[in-house]
Amino acid sequence: MSILLEKANSLPIQPGVYIMKDKTGRVIYVGKSRKLKSRVSQYFQNSEKNIKTAKMVASVHDFDYIICATEIEALTLENSLIKQYSPRYNIRLKDAKSYPYIKITQEEYPRITVTRRRDADKAKYFGPYSGMSTAYSVIGTLRRTLGLPSCKRVFPRDIGKDRPCIYYQMGRCRGVCTGKVTPEEYGSIIRCAADILRGNTAPSRRELAEKMMKYAENEQFEAASRARDTIRALEALSAKQHMVGAPGSEEDIIALYSDELGSAISVFYVRDGALTDKSEFTYGADEIFDSATLASFICRHYALREYIPRTICTSFELDDEDKKLTEEYLRRLSGHTVEVKNPKRGELRALCEVAVSNAEERAKQYQESVRKDDGVIIALAEQLALEVVPERIEAYDISNLGSEHITAGMIVIENGKFRRSDYRIFGIKSVTQGTDDYASMREAISRRFAHLDDEGGAFATLPDLILLDGGRGHVSVIKELLSEMGLDIPVFGMVKDSYHKTRALCTEDGEINIAREQKVFVFIYKIQEEVHRFTVSRMDSAKRKTLKRSSLETVKGIGPAKAKALLAAFGGTGKLREATEAEIATVKGISTSDAKNIFEHFHGDSNENNNR
Repeated sequence: MSILLEKANSLPIQPGVYIMKDKTGRVIYVGKSRKLKSRVSQYFQNSEKNIKTAKMVASVHDFDYIICATEIEALTLENSLIKQYSPRYNIRLKDAKSYPYIKITQEEYPRITVTRRRDADKAKYFGPYSGMSTAYSVIGTLRRTLGLPSCKRVFPRDIGKDRPCIYYQMGRCRGVCTGKVTPEEYGSIIRCAADILRGNTAPSRRELAEKMMKYAENEQFEAASRARDTIRALEALSAKQHMVGAPGSEEDIIALYSDELGSAISVFYVRDGALTDKSEFTYGADEIFDSATLASFICRHYALREYIPRTICTSFELDDEDKKLTEEYLRRLSGHTVEVKNPKRGELRALCEVAVSNAEERAKQYQESVRKDDGVIIALAEQLALEVVPERIEAYDISNLGSEHITAGMIVIENGKFRRSDYRIFGIKSVTQGTDDYASMREAISRRFAHLDDEGGAFATLPDLILLDGGRGHVSVIKELLSEMGLDIPVFGMVKDSYHKTRALCTEDGEINIAREQKVFVFIYKIQEEVHRFTVSRMDSAKRKTLKRSSLETVKGIGPAKAKALLAAFGGTGKLREATEAEIATVKGISTSDAKNIFEHFHGDSNENNNR
């Protein structure tokens, strides 16, 4: 620790980012500071720290740092590094690509759709929303309230081409397809939809009221009637919403609940006095929640969102320095001033307390699910007599189609849950003749552990346990390989019965019966099924690609149809390679000259007897 303190005391007093690493070189925490020396040296001094910070510091073996020109630059870099490394002790956000947005296209007759991508176009994006069901529910509300078309017709191209659908006859669609709705009128309805998505319908109601009067004065009674109906629908929509604030008010409420077992953050989005959506984030016992990390969370959260309100209320206090930095960052993102405050009394304080209760409930639910997962992992560790509870498990399977498309799949289980972002596939290259599952498995795992130095990648972390879809032979081969590589990782095989179902785990020497512990048996069964599903699906994909363009098509006289017929008849090029000219010629559509060319393609100009 004294060496780290000495290194920290040598840091410059400038803004920057510090990167804490454990003894394996894995990044475990990323932070920022206006004064690097002051901030980093505090970690290694004998001052009082909370339990989570003390645990993180005890794991630090070394640290790096990057000097930045400004605090804002440091904050931006910190967010980027947290996303890159996913450090164990940092508060993380769900990847932006997982969140749905509602998109209003930029056309003469704009369309409203749900998307997970934000393209660099002129469209308007709203969200992100907490889930796809929420986004589609909002679109459904817009269509019912405003009479927007739900069909796949493209306007103005399809105006007047077909009869209006039943929704028009029922009065649930304005009938843009009839040609009675002008682009200007439709544009006002879309602007109204955008106001609803922002959570504030008052401007739209005023605009529609003015237009209704003008339509009436010009004796455009049908348009005036549609405007009146829209105003009534908006008033009814506002009445149905859960009012939590004064009409016209808008703010976001960010609340934290944290204890020694885990934490949760709830974000309420209040628009026009109504709670329109919420987001929830749950965490384990390791993540550190202090003023700096919470400020970083707020900044990363709003970097993903299209709209940032002028007021953000928090259930927790931020240090003055963190508060000012957060407000400046959000001002630059939004283009307007943003106040971050911790209300002490009144309606906003009450709303913060409601959000805290919501966060506490989510944290308890999360902790209960973690307890169940931890119970399985602990029971597995006991049955296998492991030295540590395996936080990261990697499972491997081999799949092939004859000697072709030999594929090894790797899946990852972290803290009892499948981590699909770390799944990987290996196309086996060393096995070219026949099939050899042992050699295939050896190649896959040697390639996987050749990438331990890839910082931040899926391969940078050593697993605590390796499970192989196979028996004692697989275990023996892989343990020998790991020994050659200087790695000490427990390896067990997942043995199947004659019905291809999970039976037991095995070592080099014998089997371990897991049937007595039901939860462990089910856990291993799920792993074995998942790794098999993943590997086979990728092997099938490779097979389909090959069938689209077979190497047989390079043979004179063989096109896609003949190649497909040959592969179907022999079940792959492996069997086709072993066939005689006479056998090849029996395939429908293949002439004797084709058969000769195919045989020579595999064997060259040999004088071997064709009827061997």
